[in-house]
Amino acid sequence: MNKPNDNPADPFKKALAEATKVLADDAELSVTYSVDPPGQTSDSVRLPQVTRRMTREEVLLARGTADALALRHKHHDATTHNRYLPQGQMARDLYEAMETARCEAVGAREMPGALSNIDVKIQEDASRRGYDQITDRADAPLATAAGYLVRQLATGRELPAAAKNIADLWEGFVEEQAGGTLEGLQDTLADQTAFARFARQIIDDLGYGDQLGDDPDMEDEDAADDAEDSQEEEENPDSEGQDDDGDEAEAAPEQSQEDQQDSAQAQVSVDEMADQEQGDEAEMPEGDAPMEPPPPPPISDADPNYAVFVTEFDEEIRAEDLAEPAELERLRAYLDQQLEPLKGAVSRLANKLQRRLQAQQNRSWEFDLEEGMLDAGRLARVVANPTTPLSFKMERDTEFKDTVVTLLLDNSGSMRGRPISIAAICADVLARTLERCQVKVEILGFTTRAWKGGQSREKWLAEGRAQQPGRLNDLRHIIYKSADAPWRRARPNLGLMMKEGLLKENIDGEALEWAHRRMAFRSEARKILMVISDGAPVDDSTLSVNPANYLEKHLRDVIEMVERKKIVELLAIGIGHDVTRYYDRAVTITDVEQLAGAMTEQLAALFDNDPRARARIMGIKNAI
Repeated sequence: MNKPNDNPADPFKKALAEATKVLADDAELSVTYSVDPPGQTSDSVRLPQVTRRMTREEVLLARGTADALALRHKHHDATTHNRYLPQGQMARDLYEAMETARCEAVGAREMPGALSNIDVKIQEDASRRGYDQITDRADAPLATAAGYLVRQLATGRELPAAAKNIADLWEGFVEEQAGGTLEGLQDTLADQTAFARFARQIIDDLGYGDQLGDDPDMEDEDAADDAEDSQEEEENPDSEGQDDDGDEAEAAPEQSQEDQQDSAQAQVSVDEMADQEQGDEAEMPEGDAPMEPPPPPPISDADPNYAVFVTEFDEEIRAEDLAEPAELERLRAYLDQQLEPLKGAVSRLANKLQRRLQAQQNRSWEFDLEEGMLDAGRLARVVANPTTPLSFKMERDTEFKDTVVTLLLDNSGSMRGRPISIAAICADVLARTLERCQVKVEILGFTTRAWKGGQSREKWLAEGRAQQPGRLNDLRHIIYKSADAPWRRARPNLGLMMKEGLLKENIDGEALEWAHRRMAFRSEARKILMVISDGAPVDDSTLSVNPANYLEKHLRDVIEMVERKKIVELLAIGIGHDVTRYYDRAVTITDVEQLAGAMTEQLAALFDNDPRARARIMGIKNAI
């Protein structure tokens, strides 16, 4: 019988921690094990938890994660990395994925066995994200696939099956666009600065050069030139002084004449080049045609035929940028007055959600066993009769899933008054509850910038009123709280929903697709997207010049796409209206007081994966 504190996994964890320090070449590196997602800082590494059962999968995953993080710690310089870091999100993702591949490839030259361990980690990550099930390139993340391809080229090692699936989907495109640049991969691996320049060139080849930002090497050259000019001026202070005015005056006419000749020659050259360019399209053979940039992606992944007249007036903005801090505090105080009767609901909801999400506890116990650890609850009986059976317990593992939840709030004009207060209170209660359960929460809102179409409609009118122009209004997508921001910082932002003039039209389909896109590439294992709305999408400007079901059809298409991809679990709360005609998993709230009673049970049931239990609690028909 093991002692209570004798965990059979401890020797392995200690040995792995020491091996990680050696591989990272840092004896002071802190190595910890946690149920949180793996990660690292400049002086620490967080590895996946290894339970006392020490299953083969746990051990291999911990080793692979340890090797990957150790190699990055050893071969990665944050200063160099940040110096060349692109500005746009897609470019950043590509840059990060390729740098990870570089660190693993360089480390594998010294420790070839590390790649076998890392393969297990890659396979587990790819399978958990469903990469092995993807058949359409549009569903496969380009950045991840590019990182896999660079790793394969750098190491000459075949990718694990799930990773190879999405790498194969993008391989043709990457080779076509960046094949020439990739030939220089091996020459840059050992030099992070050279590789950073190489990665930026790959990003440009793939069509995302506009997201790179300024070239840091050009900035250095400009700074060096400025320094040389300043030094020359200091060494020759009279070169441009007043004593040379006469010489300058005499030279001016001659210089002007030369400039005029140069300008005339330059103009002739420009005209000739323009004439050549105009004829290129007709005269250049098809095989020599310049490579065109990749076509722009469709507005909607759910429906390629969904059209938007113009996107230049759309806005994605943080809540704190739409009101002054003092105004947010005042609006938040007004919301708090309506929250007063619901204090008890938070603790009740937390207990129910905690069981569904398993966000705080990843272990449990089996009791009434013949062997194991002595059950303290049976101690009195054992003392009285040492032969008493079934007096032991044993720790068992339960499924653990780290979770992120996004609350997407309808901020339309039809929500004004009581409905928007209920929506804000729902968001407040759920966000505080989920944070207590150690679940990350993101709160988003959607509306439009103006009534009746705004600048989009004005441009449409000015350009001749094209038939069926598609969505014809200026979107406003609001970030009340990002997933990684603590609740205490975002708390005042929810008061913005009480602001007069904020609530306008609602275009639900694009908002839902926006929220889904934000969640899709997060690292959490379980992703839950909850929509809080009062019914169908409505935008008078769009519906007046398109089919009557234009926005509703798009919403249904987006919901179908989300449910088909199964990356995100989709739930809904209807505020005063039944939204089950759109969402399969939904409840309806007609008054705030319901949150403290039956809604506590129903809201908790939304997170239950068991369709039988969900149907029993929520009264959903045909749940099985």
